[in-house]
Amino acid sequence: MAERVAIVHDWLNGMRGGEKVLEEMLALFPQADIFTLFYEPEAVTPLIRSRKVTASRLNRNRWIRGHYPLFLPWFPRHVEAFDLRDYSLVISSSHCAAKGAVPAPEARHLSYVHSPMRYAWDQYYSYFAGAGFWRRWIVQREISRLRAWDVASSARVDRFAANSTYVRQRIERYYRREAVVIHPPVDTDFFQPTDRPRRDYFLLVTALVPYKNTGLVLEAFRQTGERLVVVGRNSGRRTPGRLAGTNIQWLPAVSAETLRELYQNARALVFAGVEDFGIAFAESQACATPVIAFDRGGVRDIVVDRVTGVLFPEASLPGLKAALDDFCRLDLDPGAIRANSLRFSRSRFREEFGRFVGGGRQ
Repeated sequence: MAERVAIVHDWLNGMRGGEKVLEEMLALFPQADIFTLFYEPEAVTPLIRSRKVTASRLNRNRWIRGHYPLFLPWFPRHVEAFDLRDYSLVISSSHCAAKGAVPAPEARHLSYVHSPMRYAWDQYYSYFAGAGFWRRWIVQREISRLRAWDVASSARVDRFAANSTYVRQRIERYYRREAVVIHPPVDTDFFQPTDRPRRDYFLLVTALVPYKNTGLVLEAFRQTGERLVVVGRNSGRRTPGRLAGTNIQWLPAVSAETLRELYQNARALVFAGVEDFGIAFAESQACATPVIAFDRGGVRDIVVDRVTGVLFPEASLPGLKAALDDFCRLDLDPGAIRANSLRFSRSRFREEFGRFVGGGRQ
């Protein structure tokens, strides 16, 4: 009898790096059912829509769906409410609460962690320091309880996989558990170099949230006058349009084909924040475009300093401007940049994740 598989994913309201990982899991387990806190079918791909998706009761309220960060303290109880009794294998794809799902006693629970609950741990102040009074008050009341739940629920997981060395270290620190590193997949067949790249601008691809440190990049390019194209969603507060100079162009959303073209023709992808992994770094390199980034977090697994990009040690205006100057003096090999990206192919992910699932209990 075939093993019944449930995949628990925090929420499905867009296609980002975590959802690309989910798609590869679905390719490995064609009959898997999906459980998620929030579900917007029109925001995901046909592959995800084709599966049986069970959303939490929170999803029934349109206003809650539109303001879901306000309800962070409610997430644990709703993840625990998923009925997983009939599944012998539970896979959680987690950056928030999904790894706290409750499997049947005899079931295996394997957790692929994009990040420990960042809202409760290392990114707490970035997310909530500037929040309004009510949001900050609600979260501050509950944050210790959330942290205790996050640690306690890690005991429900048989084995952990982390998307980067950086995340593996945080799993060990917060949960006192070991994890194997399996880097997320990049569609290196889709993201490929172009024959005659223009190389007439720098590129920033990021969600516009505080910990991404977007303002530092904008200020650096305002001062240098170099052309910068920014692709990213508005965080709801300040926008690049308000911060930008005449040399900075903001594109709030683009198609996959347009994003590929932007990667292909950029001089370099620039980033000054800390990513858990940073799939844009690998996608850029797949298009033979180097990366200039702050030397911390998942980028250390992706970029080879002074071979496929430049890593700078200090997230400051002088540090970034020095890295830009250093980059302009280098002659990086596009072939080596492209070759480095092949370490993150989809086939490699499926092979490594398949071995992880077949490895039994820890």
